[in-house]
Amino acid sequence: MTYKMIVADLDETLISRDRSICKRNIDAIMKATAMGVKFVPATGRGYNSVHDTLQQLGLYEKENQYTISYNGGAITENKGERLLYFQGITFEEAEALYKYGLRYDDICMHVYTPDQVWVKNFFPEEVEYLAARQPCTEIFDDNIDFLKGKEIVKFIYMNTDHSYLQRIAEEVKDLTKNMDVSYSSNRYMEVNRKGVSKGAGLQRLCDLVGIDISETIAIGDNYNDLSMIRAAGLGVGVANTVEAMKPECDFITEADCDEGAVGEVIEKFILNA
Repeated sequence: MTYKMIVADLDETLISRDRSICKRNIDAIMKATAMGVKFVPATGRGYNSVHDTLQQLGLYEKENQYTISYNGGAITENKGERLLYFQGITFEEAEALYKYGLRYDDICMHVYTPDQVWVKNFFPEEVEYLAARQPCTEIFDDNIDFLKGKEIVKFIYMNTDHSYLQRIAEEVKDLTKNMDVSYSSNRYMEVNRKGVSKGAGLQRLCDLVGIDISETIAIGDNYNDLSMIRAAGLGVGVANTVEAMKPECDFITEADCDEGAVGEVIEKFILNA
């Protein structure tokens, strides 16, 4: 099989735990793109948070190279930051989730707009985790009225206890009936518009650029990557992938996110194919 597009999650997949990108990954990606392969970051974060990553990979301002952001809520061509697709949630949906979350003092909440992340209960641990990942503004009010009339992309509850987040997901299922819930980074419960996922984003991008989805590789490590791993022609989990996800993957790398897992995939299935 000749693969024409590689779609890779960023945090804990392409990007190491220390927030760097190892030389093995960078070299392999540059070799693949020089061969005409599209390399597409697929992240739950916003496009404005990946500029440095794109620059390191030689993809910043590149024509015919793309980024999937907000878990598939947006698709952008890197050249000129041309927005090709956008789908968010309503203010009323975000407001209901925000008000519900106020009853917990151990939950951090994120409200994503296209150019900013607004955070309530900004715990020191979360401040440290998000440092250098994306711009954030802390919310101190018990309402988000200041966001009325603005586009809202998605909503997040944060806690490092995954089972706890699953219980909250069950509690708010009436609020999320028109939305999709996924999990990422072993700390986030993410809420997007129903039908928005990295897998759906991959399919939309394939349709836009005329690539059959069977000609794609998707690489990830956590539950919000599962839809694209299932959808791609080759679904790859890195060595540090959530254990419960591994049976869903076609291939598991020997390297983890700190050791160049994405580079390993490119070497095996693109450069040495």
